[in-house]
Amino acid sequence: MKTSKTGNTKGFTLVELMVAVLMLGVVILGIGMVLADGQRGWNDMYNRVYSDVVTGGHVARRTFDSTIRKAGRDYTSLADDGSWVQVRYYQDTTSTDFDRYARFYVDGNELKIERGTLDPLASLGATTICSNVTSCVFSRVGKSVQMVLKLDDGSQQLTVVSSAVAHN
Repeated sequence: MKTSKTGNTKGFTLVELMVAVLMLGVVILGIGMVLADGQRGWNDMYNRVYSDVVTGGHVARRTFDSTIRKAGRDYTSLADDGSWVQVRYYQDTTSTDFDRYARFYVDGNELKIERGTLDPLASLGATTICSNVTSCVFSRVGKSVQMVLKLDDGSQQLTVVSSAVAHN
């Protein structure tokens, strides 16, 4: 004889369990996609902010500004085509005469600065400021010296415009 169980049964049916697992899967998939997209966006922004083009442009601007600001106003030489600029400056604040020079120029795809002494005229060497340079033009605008530098590494382009006034 068969007996049937009627009454209060505890537990989930197979259909209820399948629906719950499906809903949990959709929620986990959604959270995973949001996290992956956030990580991708963060990586893209990090690469844009800290790329060689951006850091090179920042270093070029700071080096140009600091060198021109300590230079002599009447002792700035500029190439006719704007390909280089040379300034005279004091090595330190106790100097009474200009005793150093700095020359900014482009060599290949690198912006360089050559520093040297004036008496006797001797180069102390050239330093690469940044690479990935596509063009650089120096000009005189009023009492200031201006640099328009264009950088391109193939994936990102940047134009740096810097203007500084010689104070001495």
